[in-house]
Amino acid sequence: MLITSKDNPNIKLYIKLRDHKKARNDNNMFVLEGARIIADAVKENVKIECAFITDEASVKYPEAVSLLLQAVGDKLNFIPQDIASKLSDTKGSQGVFAIASRLDKTLDIDKINNGGKFLILNCVQDPGNVGTILRVADAVGIDGVFLCGNSCDIYNPKIVRSTMGSLFRLPVCDDLSYSETIGCLKERKISTYASVIDTDAHSVRGFDFPADCAVVIGNEGNGLTHEEALMCDERITIKMSGNINSLNAAMAAGIILWEMTK
Repeated sequence: MLITSKDNPNIKLYIKLRDHKKARNDNNMFVLEGARIIADAVKENVKIECAFITDEASVKYPEAVSLLLQAVGDKLNFIPQDIASKLSDTKGSQGVFAIASRLDKTLDIDKINNGGKFLILNCVQDPGNVGTILRVADAVGIDGVFLCGNSCDIYNPKIVRSTMGSLFRLPVCDDLSYSETIGCLKERKISTYASVIDTDAHSVRGFDFPADCAVVIGNEGNGLTHEEALMCDERITIKMSGNINSLNAAMAAGIILWEMTK
């Protein structure tokens, strides 16, 4: 199908989903932009509702076209460049877009009685940080991620892109408060560890993490409050040298997750 009007209902829906968390929640949908991320989504059996592509992109990215045709058939819409520019929120857009249903790989708290290794993000608000952390969590084999407090929406387009497909594989829970998450994990005998900047905390280097455990990463600017850290069983820290006294949240999470799963 050829779409030439910016007032097309699906074009308007895409823009609402791109820009507003409420629209994503109300419609149980999110958006994808880029040939690779869309191809990964189709391969991971993410349900694609409809897609948009420019003529130039259809020639340049034949694999994406083939996968989208299999996934949505006649719901693959061809659009001119001016509409592609309206849809895109990236520089140098590839001209490939899709609307997808929310993922069904939800982390079910009632099904983790056998334990595992988990990550808790509490009030981590930068989309780039969240996306990078999710990608690292996928790489090291984390069993699930909890997003609590005012953490960034995992369906934020910047997060979706920066996970490079990891979002489609990781079980995620984003509907529990921080205290509820800690409480539920403790009920299931899963040890919890607060990541803090404190010389009195256990050094993460060589720390003996148990088989069933969860690590908490706090807000980029303020970390975890004293009360939030006390809810956990132990406090851990990355011992640093020289004049460095803190690390980017994503970098810190990467180091801790590596130590936790090695």
